[in-house]
Amino acid sequence: MATPDAHLPTQVPIDGYARGAFHFAGMASAGSILALPSGIHAWAPRVPDEIDADALARVLAEAAGIELLLIGTGPDPWPLPDALRWALRDAGVSVDTLPTRSAASTYNVLLAEGRAVAAALLALP
Repeated sequence: MATPDAHLPTQVPIDGYARGAFHFAGMASAGSILALPSGIHAWAPRVPDEIDADALARVLAEAAGIELLLIGTGPDPWPLPDALRWALRDAGVSVDTLPTRSAASTYNVLLAEGRAVAAALLALP
């Protein structure tokens, strides 16, 4: 079921990314995005320190359909706080953090393989 704020109510590969934007399914979206089983959604965080349980509430709500969450942390690596890692793990979601470029590429490969993958991608500055 799609939510009203979904840019696209289906999960699709990320076709590209540039400063402050992502491209998918012939569309462009300014800012950060969540790529979830319910679709591609706008995502408020702009920097890693804004990623918290509230920012990942939608991921947790869809946890039953997500095996792995890739968090794209912008241009640089960022260690996920332990409390957030455990909250995701308790919901049955494995998580990996890596720079946004790598996260988007890995998401595309796993999605093409039919894996239950999701991505929380910070837009690149």
